[in-house]
Amino acid sequence: MHWFLPTYGDSRNLMAGGHGSSMSGDRPATLRYLNQIAAAAESSGFESVLTPTGAWCEDAWLTTAMLIDTTETLKFLVALRPGLISPTLAAQMAATFQWQSQGRLLLNVVTGGEDHEQRTFGDFLDKNQRYARCGEYLDVIKRLWAGNGPVDFKGEYIQVENAQLQRIPDPVPPLFFGGSSPAAGTVASQFCDTYLTWGEPPAAVADKIAWIRGLADIQGRTLDYGIRLHVISRDTSEEAWAEADRLLSALDPATIEKAQQSLARSGSEGQRRMVELHGGGSAYAASKDARSLEVSPNLWAGVGLVRGGAGTALVGSHEEVADRIAEYAEIGLDHFVLSGYPHLEESYRFGEGVRPILERRGLLAPASVRSGDLSGSTAFLPAAH
Repeated sequence: MHWFLPTYGDSRNLMAGGHGSSMSGDRPATLRYLNQIAAAAESSGFESVLTPTGAWCEDAWLTTAMLIDTTETLKFLVALRPGLISPTLAAQMAATFQWQSQGRLLLNVVTGGEDHEQRTFGDFLDKNQRYARCGEYLDVIKRLWAGNGPVDFKGEYIQVENAQLQRIPDPVPPLFFGGSSPAAGTVASQFCDTYLTWGEPPAAVADKIAWIRGLADIQGRTLDYGIRLHVISRDTSEEAWAEADRLLSALDPATIEKAQQSLARSGSEGQRRMVELHGGGSAYAASKDARSLEVSPNLWAGVGLVRGGAGTALVGSHEEVADRIAEYAEIGLDHFVLSGYPHLEESYRFGEGVRPILERRGLLAPASVRSGDLSGSTAFLPAAH
C-alpha cells in the first residue's frame, strides 16, 4: 500500500487542475505540512508516498530529499520525467538518494502526456517521440546501474559517451510506469518493474494487465502491477457516500466546465479513458446525486470532474473498500497507490479502518512485521494460488 504526497497543496475539498493545469489548495504544501503527511503515512503502514512531477507542483526530487531525515522506514516513489535532465545525471541522483536514505527510493517514470506542458520545459517532441526517447533514456540508466563499465550509447534522441557512476544504487530503485497507449505498452514491457494504471473497473484493469503481460512475455520479463486510486472510506457506506456528495456539492459548475475544457485538450490516452468514465458529469448535473457517477461497485468517477490524472475513488465502508481491494488483488494487482481529501486525515482513516481488515484476511502483512524492511518489496503477501 502506498500513499500520495500532494506537493501542490491540500484541501478538505476536491481540487481542480493537475497534469498540465495549475493546481493549489487551501493548505499550502509547506515542508511542515508535508512532514505531517509523511509521518501519518509511515505510522499508518504505507510503504511509500508517490510524489508527482510537473509545472503544477513542487519539484519531486528536492521535496522528498528534505523528508528523508524526518522519516525512518517510509520510502519515496519519486516522479522522474525523462528528457528534461541527462540520463547519467538522473542515474547519479538516484544513487545519491539511495545512499543517503539507506535504500528508500522508488521511481515513477512519467513520460509526459501534455504537449503544452512539455513545451514549457523546452521539450517540443510529440507524444510518440517522447516514448521513443523514454525507452532510450531508461536503457542508458539501467546500463549505468548495472555497473558493468563505461556506457556508450548513440540513439535517435539520447547519446552518452564513456558514462559511468562512482556509486551504484543499492538497491537499484524499482521503476514504476503508467500509460495506456501502444507506445507506452512497448516501453513498459521492456524497462519497467511495475506497471501502473489509473483506477478503472476491474474488467478493464484485467484487460490492461493481460495486454502488458503479453508484451512482457515477448521480452522474457515478468512485471508487477498496480493501480492509482483515491479513497473515501468510512465506518458505514452511508457516511462515505455522504462525503462524496459533500465534495461534489462544494464545486461550482463553472469550475467543472473549465476543468473539462482543459482536460479535453489532453493527448493522454489514460486521461481520455478517465473522461469516458464520468462522461463530463452530465449524469451528476441531472441528478445531483454522487452515486450517479458510480461506474462499478464502490468505484466513483467524481474526482475526475475537476482533477487531471487519477480521477476515480473507492467509496464505501471500510469493509467494502477492503472488498474492492481484494477484488483487484485477485486479478493480479500488487500495488495500490492511494490518496484522499485531505491527505493527512484520510491516511489515518485508511490505516485505522481498512488496513486491519486486509491484515485479517491475509492480504497484507501486519505493519509491525515490515517496520524495519527497506528492501523495496511490496507489503502484499504472496497470493495463495
